[in-house]
Amino acid sequence: MKGEVRLIPLGGLGEFGMNMLLVETDEGIVVIDAGLMLPDPDMPGIDLIIPDISYLVERSDKLAGIVLTHGHDDHIGGLPYMLRRVSAPIYGTKLTLTLLQDKLREFGITEVEMEEVKPGDSIKLGGVEIEFIRVCHSIPDSVALAIHTPAGTIVHSGDFKLDQTPVDGQVMDLHRFAELGRDGVLLLLSDSTNSERPGYSPSERSIFPELDAIFASSRGRIFASTFASSIFRIQQFVELAAKHGRYIAIAGRSMVQNVRIARDLGYLWLPENLTVDLKGVMNLPPEKVMVMTTGSQGEPLSALSLMATDSYKLKIEEGDTVIISARIIPGHEKAIGRIINHLYRRGADVYYERIANVHASGHAYQEELKLMLNLTRPKYFIPIHGEYRQLVHHARIAEGIGIPSRNILIAQDGDVISLREGECYLAGSIPADKVLIDGKAVDGVGDVVLRDRKRMARDGMVIPIVVLDGDGELVAGPDMVSKGFLPEGAEDGLMEEAKKLIIDLLEGMSREEKEEMNAVQEEIRTTLRRFFSKKVDSRPMVIPVVMKV
Repeated sequence: MKGEVRLIPLGGLGEFGMNMLLVETDEGIVVIDAGLMLPDPDMPGIDLIIPDISYLVERSDKLAGIVLTHGHDDHIGGLPYMLRRVSAPIYGTKLTLTLLQDKLREFGITEVEMEEVKPGDSIKLGGVEIEFIRVCHSIPDSVALAIHTPAGTIVHSGDFKLDQTPVDGQVMDLHRFAELGRDGVLLLLSDSTNSERPGYSPSERSIFPELDAIFASSRGRIFASTFASSIFRIQQFVELAAKHGRYIAIAGRSMVQNVRIARDLGYLWLPENLTVDLKGVMNLPPEKVMVMTTGSQGEPLSALSLMATDSYKLKIEEGDTVIISARIIPGHEKAIGRIINHLYRRGADVYYERIANVHASGHAYQEELKLMLNLTRPKYFIPIHGEYRQLVHHARIAEGIGIPSRNILIAQDGDVISLREGECYLAGSIPADKVLIDGKAVDGVGDVVLRDRKRMARDGMVIPIVVLDGDGELVAGPDMVSKGFLPEGAEDGLMEEAKKLIIDLLEGMSREEKEEMNAVQEEIRTTLRRFFSKKVDSRPMVIPVVMKV
């Protein structure tokens, strides 16, 4: 590998979230971001999805450090799982590292080396020099990266947008991107999330007037739901509450944690005289209350979902106003729609992106993507952060501003991108699977387990139980336990037939055949699956239990 730099995306190229990129030289490996992704609705029991880091674990002795671009979960949420398998110093801005520390503490991970950086800083790591550049996004302390390598300079945009009036007044450092372009950029890796949207993304401040009008017209309590890490959006809700004389309560564990962190670090103004706990809300006039809450994606256990279904200490009632201020992540449309329907049934007024200007994206639209390309003037371009169609649209944008199509690579997770002597090309691939997380298990849930869960969710399960003596004779059972298969009472006759089938099967087997417990279980399973398929055109999971006394 001498003189060669290899880029290996483990996530984020072909999906929303799970962003993770390896930068490998002969001196070491640098990880850029380690995010998670929310599961699809057809993944029962799965809490989240993270990249497969097997390649990194096998080379953990080469791991020089982990560099973070900002504090959103799709960029840092995989670290509590990753750090149980590998260790390395972590570099990030103040807010990013503080949000991460809180996550790691929940997992009992405390012995982690963290180094705070600021925009304009540079570090040397794993044979490369990494420079941090300020960008605008929907969370403070977001940075892009200029990675100076033996093969040439790589610019990694992180998540960004061109916001001329950011909430915190910290504008994107366009001058530095232009300087890098003047000096020569070998490769640009740029955020593709909104590559399908023409024009410019609206400023975060652009939604303030409509939110202000909603606050002015609302006569009941206001429930404002957004991502817990959308600090700029939360700040606007706080300012509106103060302007309209409403007390502020916070619901949802992640919202409580992130608001506390942002306020303590000085990234969020939250007046103490206007904050109340959820119990205090009960004693205030409705028109004097604003509740900030999680649940903008319809998550079943989020505070907003529980309020909408009367499963929370605070209920949403007729006359209340609910503002869902977040984009709808693909795959979550039905969950969000279900919550909105619940809210309307309770007589609430509901405002969301499709009917009101209550959300501004934190990601660049097409004209901003063109600006990034024109400022950096890269020789090669690889679109990142998005589903495959977004990557394709971004590639077309790059071709439209003059980058030759032969110099544009549409890569996918696991592709190995080689940079050597001023050239960039695909050089093979490695396995890059998705790891499905259930709870806090590190190894994740395998495809077989997920397939079984889907089968049980679709067709239910049947557990036949038999007890055999030492001679292989039936001494108890068969008993049949059924869950999620047929309605109670409707299965009685069917189960009696199934029991008779098992008895006939056992009587037809020799004593020697019954000695093999696994063989007996498999015969029962196969017989019952055929029987249920023929009788009721259903395929429940059959789990035989055979015991010997």
